[in-house]
Amino acid sequence: MPEGAQRPPGVRRGDIVGRTPIGSPAKLRHRILGIDPGSRTTGYGVIDTDGQRSRWIASGTLRVGEFPWPDRLGRIFDGVAAIVAEHAPHEMAVEQLIFARDPTAALKIGQARGAALCAGLKSGVTVHEYSPKTVKLAVVGTGGADKAQVQHMIRVLLALTEVPCEDEADALAIALCHAHSMGIPARGRASASWRDWRP
Repeated sequence: MPEGAQRPPGVRRGDIVGRTPIGSPAKLRHRILGIDPGSRTTGYGVIDTDGQRSRWIASGTLRVGEFPWPDRLGRIFDGVAAIVAEHAPHEMAVEQLIFARDPTAALKIGQARGAALCAGLKSGVTVHEYSPKTVKLAVVGTGGADKAQVQHMIRVLLALTEVPCEDEADALAIALCHAHSMGIPARGRASASWRDWRP
C-alpha cells in the first residue's frame, strides 16, 4: 500500500502483501477487481490488463471474523467500497455461490457476497460472476485444481515474488478469469482455459 494511503476498514497491516512491478511497463487499458467473498475473510485482487497481458496492482484480505455478524457485512461493504474508490476498477468479478451442505454457512456467504456486490454496484462498477470451476479452468487449465495449484499459477501468471495467501490468490484468479474471458466469444467463456485464449 502506498505511503500515506488510507487502509480500507477491516484490513490490517499484515493482510496486504506488498509487491511492486519491476520497471515501467506499458500502460494496460483495463482494470479489474476480483472478489472472493467469505463470511470471515474476503479476498480482493486488482489487476490491469489489455486482453493479452495482465499485471498485478494490489491485493489483500478483509478480515472481519472477530466482529458480530451484522457488523461483518457493514465492514465488507465499507472495505470493498474503499478499494473501489482507491483503485477505480472498470469492472468487478465475483465468485458465484455454489451449493453448500451447511445451509447456515451458505446463507452467510451469500450475504457476504451481497455486501460486496452492493458496494461495487453503488460505485457504478459493472459486476460479472464466475463459478469456482470456471475460475480454476481459466487459470490452471482444469476445473478440479486444488488451492495450492491456483496459488502457484497466480504467482506465475502475475510474476509475483511470493505465493499469495489462499483468499488473495482466489480473488486474483477471479480477476484473471474475467480478463481471459474478455477475448473469447460469450458462448465459449464458460469452458475456456487461459491456454486456449488468443488476443
